Amino acid sequence: MTKRVSVKICGLTSADHVDAAARAGAAYGGFVFFAKSPRHLSLAQARALASHAPLGLAKVALVVDAEDAFLDDLTAQVPLDMLQLHGHETPDRVRAVKARYGLPVMKAVGVADASDLDSLESYLKVADQLLVDAKPPRNADLPGGNGLAFDWRLIAGRRWPIPWMLAGGLSPQNVAEAIAMTGARQVDVSSGVESAPGVKDAARISAFVAAAQA
Repeated sequence: MTKRVSVKICGLTSADHVDAAARAGAAYGGFVFFAKSPRHLSLAQARALASHAPLGLAKVALVVDAEDAFLDDLTAQVPLDMLQLHGHETPDRVRAVKARYGLPVMKAVGVADASDLDSLESYLKVADQLLVDAKPPRNADLPGGNGLAFDWRLIAGRRWPIPWMLAGGLSPQNVAEAIAMTGARQVDVSSGVESAPGVKDAARISAFVAAAQA
């Protein structure tokens, strides 16, 4: 029997969003800690949402080139299941974060062309998971959540020795095609299930998870 595709709903900002993700059958809920993002949370907001999340919804913190001082506060105040490093963290930094906090670490790698896949390889021995995302435009304010896809043919048939997740421009309308083309067993969505920047739509979340798992 084929294992169901696991879905991550990233950028949750309210208890209603958390409930919608869990009700739809998402495996992961993502909390964003990046001031320029419309999905940015304070530690107090994130603690309340993480405490509200039901069992079975893994709580993932997305950070961008975060210093230890912030990560110390984050992990002390917010009950988390995973850290997602979405900046320019080196393999050595990924290894250090994993060792310091004892949490699984997912490293995001932006892809625009085949050459970007080489940098991905360097994280295979230090990260617990990879997030294969669309590389943001050169002058973009956000490292992710821009609603952009990359050419999925670049990773068609690719297999890596650790779990990986497909992200970038996914929506209820295209996620099934993306899974069929790439073989992804995990997918991540943020802007693709929103009615406005940072505002998740319960119907779109439900439609996305259903399409991913169909």
